[in-house]
Amino acid sequence: MTFSVDGAARGGAVSPSRRSSAWLAAVGLLAMTCFAPVSASAQSSRAPKRAKAAAPEYVSYLTHEGDTLYDIAGRYMRDPNDWAVLSRLNHVPAPRRMPAGIALLLPAGKLKQEQESARVIATSGPAEHAFGKNPYVPLAEGTTLGEGDRVRTGDNGFVTLELPDGSHVTVGQNGLLDIGTLRRTTLTGAGDRMLELHSGEVESQVTHATKKDDRFQIRSPSVVAGVRGTRFKVAYDGDARTTAVEVLDGAVGVDPAALGGRASAPLPGVPLQSSAQLVKARFGIVTRSGDAIGEPVELLPAPALTQPAKVQDGKTVAFDLVPADRAVAYRVQIARDADQLDLIRDQRVSEPHADFGDLADGTYFVRIAALDSNGLEGLPQVYTFERRQLGLAASATQRAGSRDYEFRWFVSRATVETRFRFVLATTADLRHPLVDRTDLSGGQLLVSDLPAGVYYWTIVAEQFENGRFYEKSSAVRSFTLAR
Repeated sequence: MTFSVDGAARGGAVSPSRRSSAWLAAVGLLAMTCFAPVSASAQSSRAPKRAKAAAPEYVSYLTHEGDTLYDIAGRYMRDPNDWAVLSRLNHVPAPRRMPAGIALLLPAGKLKQEQESARVIATSGPAEHAFGKNPYVPLAEGTTLGEGDRVRTGDNGFVTLELPDGSHVTVGQNGLLDIGTLRRTTLTGAGDRMLELHSGEVESQVTHATKKDDRFQIRSPSVVAGVRGTRFKVAYDGDARTTAVEVLDGAVGVDPAALGGRASAPLPGVPLQSSAQLVKARFGIVTRSGDAIGEPVELLPAPALTQPAKVQDGKTVAFDLVPADRAVAYRVQIARDADQLDLIRDQRVSEPHADFGDLADGTYFVRIAALDSNGLEGLPQVYTFERRQLGLAASATQRAGSRDYEFRWFVSRATVETRFRFVLATTADLRHPLVDRTDLSGGQLLVSDLPAGVYYWTIVAEQFENGRFYEKSSAVRSFTLAR
């Protein structure tokens, strides 16, 4: 008997008993296929051996009362006409209604996906974006981006994107990143996110996958790095044609990028262990385009600052690092947040010292790491620091015809009440002061009847704000009082 799409036999109606028998026969045949493992290769173990190829992937759908293949295809397949594919795949004719509880197989590659968007949550310095071949325009916080958008940054330019699942992607300075795929599968809710890195660096903080088929990939001309929840970096050097992958947390599957931009990475749902190289936390690899995937190398431990509690009150913001073993260079970054999502400065230095020039007052976070001879960036250490500029100027003059000295001082950029301490001594270390006046509120002090000799002095500005004490000393100065 041949069935039409509505379940009626050609040439006449089907009686209820015959319809039931036909349905049970179809369900029996369906049960032989539906409750086997989802992988098609596992279902065809008796088939002749063929050349290795990616096995088609399927997902299972459990019918609800009143479902039809038309409805299922319309809701969950890219092409509503794929009801015919479902009919052939599951060996089920196309009745208008099906009982509840029937497990159907749906081809994963044909499932409907809904496009999503990423939101810019932080941007600093030169940063812009373009859609397709449109011209670039400045990128602002709050902008939403989607498939086909391209992000470009310049010197000290940074952009952080937040994806719908809470993952974060930060594009470093002088970077170029395309949003290739940003979708969610309607039926399963699995996310499919693929970003293409053409130059620079991307740091990703990926929310742990909740679906088996969730996929997050960073593709460069050298490699494809795929994860299901971790924190890692991918940096592509166009001059050297190399890609560095550094894993801080979790694990990353790394595979070669094939010609034409096609990747040989495992399909969604396939364990990361199936990748050409599994890179675990605290390890990294470097791969040159066209070469085999590099071997994992243990990352250098985090270095330390020499003065972690120092208030940055000088003309420039500068840091000194404790020299690290096997480090050939250092990387120092400044951000407005501890997670380094809102980056504002980035330097690579050959010596354990970095000077960033002027910076507005405020609370910041500095992240430091050591670079090894492979060019891999080691584990990071993050410190908080205060930038508090307090311009302090001081002078001293001798009153004509006397042994009296008048000392004057003033501060600039003071936003809270400032008190002062004056210290005068006969030695440069000021260890045994002749005068030590505290809690001064004015900007001058007269010291009389000084005996002849050499004197050293300084003025200390003191502020108390938000439960913290700040002080800044002028340079120790000296003068000679003749007889």
